[in-house]
Amino acid sequence: MNTRARMIVIAIAVAFLLYAIYANHYNIAIYILGGIGYIIWSHFREGTVFLATQAFHKQDYEKTETLLAEIKNPDNLRKGRRNYYEFMMGNIRLKQDEVDEAEYHFQLASRLPWKRDTEKGFVLINLANISLRKKNYERVPAYLDLAKKLKLTERQMGIIEKIELELNKHS
Repeated sequence: MNTRARMIVIAIAVAFLLYAIYANHYNIAIYILGGIGYIIWSHFREGTVFLATQAFHKQDYEKTETLLAEIKNPDNLRKGRRNYYEFMMGNIRLKQDEVDEAEYHFQLASRLPWKRDTEKGFVLINLANISLRKKNYERVPAYLDLAKKLKLTERQMGIIEKIELELNKHS
């Protein structure tokens, strides 16, 4: 849910809560309070990352950026959401040619846990590519070595080979 939808659901839940208290249904009031608590918790710990991920997969980067902008403090996100937040922000900044900002977000994403090696591989490949663009050639092999230790797809290995070829031109 986005922030607006959460607020609407909370407002409706508060109305039900008031009715439950008025009608002396305290057990139902406890459940409603628990639901409100969960919605508030999920706002801070989950944010709109899931919706942003769906927009990102559809390559709707404007919507992705709008949804991610609703997250006021990404430090509050749980690690399983923060990694995707940083990855998507890095890609958005890269598309906007804000290379230093993109590198910052990918650096953060590289330090967070990932469920799949391919996901972390994309982060490391992006870092290698950014280092290549910034002509910081000594960092590129380090990122590529880390990426090669992961279980990657053939497509990712092809990208790594292209980066290595480009790096060899500058060596």
